[in-house]
Amino acid sequence: MAINNSSENNLQLNEVIVAMVPWPEHGHLNPLFLLSRFIASHNIPVHFFCLTARNHDLKKRLQGVRRNATDENLHFCDLSVPKTEAESDKDLLLDNLGKSICEKCHLLSKNTKRLVIIHDCLMITYIRDLHSIPNIKCYSFHSISSFVRYSTFRQVLHTVDEDQDKLIQELGDEFPTVESTFGPHLEEYIQEEREWKLNSGVVLNSFRELEDKYLDSFAIHAEDITPVWCLGPFHMLLESSVDLYNKSAQHVSLEFLDKQDVNSVIFVSFGTTTTLSQEQVNELALGLEQSSHKFIWVVRDADDERLDTENNSEGKDGKVVLPQGFEERVEGRGMVVRNWAPQLEILGHPSTGGFMSHCGWNSCMESISMGVPIASWPVHVDQPYNTVFITNVLKIGISVWKWSRREEIVPAAALEKAVKTLMGTPEGEEMRQRAVDLSNKIKNSVSHGGLARKEMESFISNITDN
Repeated sequence: MAINNSSENNLQLNEVIVAMVPWPEHGHLNPLFLLSRFIASHNIPVHFFCLTARNHDLKKRLQGVRRNATDENLHFCDLSVPKTEAESDKDLLLDNLGKSICEKCHLLSKNTKRLVIIHDCLMITYIRDLHSIPNIKCYSFHSISSFVRYSTFRQVLHTVDEDQDKLIQELGDEFPTVESTFGPHLEEYIQEEREWKLNSGVVLNSFRELEDKYLDSFAIHAEDITPVWCLGPFHMLLESSVDLYNKSAQHVSLEFLDKQDVNSVIFVSFGTTTTLSQEQVNELALGLEQSSHKFIWVVRDADDERLDTENNSEGKDGKVVLPQGFEERVEGRGMVVRNWAPQLEILGHPSTGGFMSHCGWNSCMESISMGVPIASWPVHVDQPYNTVFITNVLKIGISVWKWSRREEIVPAAALEKAVKTLMGTPEGEEMRQRAVDLSNKIKNSVSHGGLARKEMESFISNITDN
């Protein structure tokens, strides 16, 4: 296995070096990339370990945008594996990646008084050899919300919480289970994490005013005194973070939004890894058409999310075909964007009034921070729990379809109803106002002197102080 890092021989002894170790899938590595830029902005060298193809994508995002001078402190450490290995055995790939990361961290530790490792919690199994580094300090990053972390912990260990038990009773089969989301190995993983001796703290992409109750409840029920830093929303860590969505040439979707009324457009997108079947695409197209509301719909072709070293951004199979004449019939009212759109900028545009989403936590945080209510359509893992949090706890969204009927094709009529409810009813307007209130609270919190801003600076002090 080859590791490419041109800065390795140029290192001088530093007080602190940070090694960032993401789980190499987009929903996990993107927030840690944003956190890396924030840490680097404090004149701390950060080494970002990831597969070559993933780092290539991140480097492209930095091209042609306004960069902070301290982005020079951000070093991409490319990890590569033979393609045959990547295709044959994911566990073998990750195990070899972990060994290479540990070797690299041993080298880095010789050039600093303290080596700080911030790793995705899913990487614990593969980086156990880090324990032999004497000047190390490790922090575990969780890409999920505190609500999800607490809910799954309770379900696995069967702890009692009257408030959440009441919510579970009210929702019945619609409250997700560990078996229907994360699968049978979660209990083993939770136990492994609790036994991880190197953990100096937990990092979350959230903010305390949003999830304080679940942070406290987890600490009490898990009897866990590990420090927790809520540093989110990560995309607001740097004032220029929106520049990561290349504004050198305005995207056509933003030009479309510029011509629309305030809160009149629903944005439809399901993240970087979710693709819909052709049958489901047809139903969604019909539902959007029949809703009579304006929309921007990001249509993703099916692609391969394997953890290999090749850049698979071109030559994909499984191109999605829209119903004949659909785009012509919705011309002027709706826009279809293939594969990628600047989500954060779209959500922040005044014309965007709703978001139909898979309810991944990164998307939730972006939508909440921009004051946009959500029509939630979860697919797997933490998304169904996020849906409960958005719709039943925060009350800033609706469910498109019942989780208990997740194996069914969602019909056009249900999709039409969800759009109309979110975009054209008093109920939807109340959700929008609650979302705006939360957005204002977040913006105050991340501003200078706010609670979230203080927590960000506290974390920097914690990793740099002796």
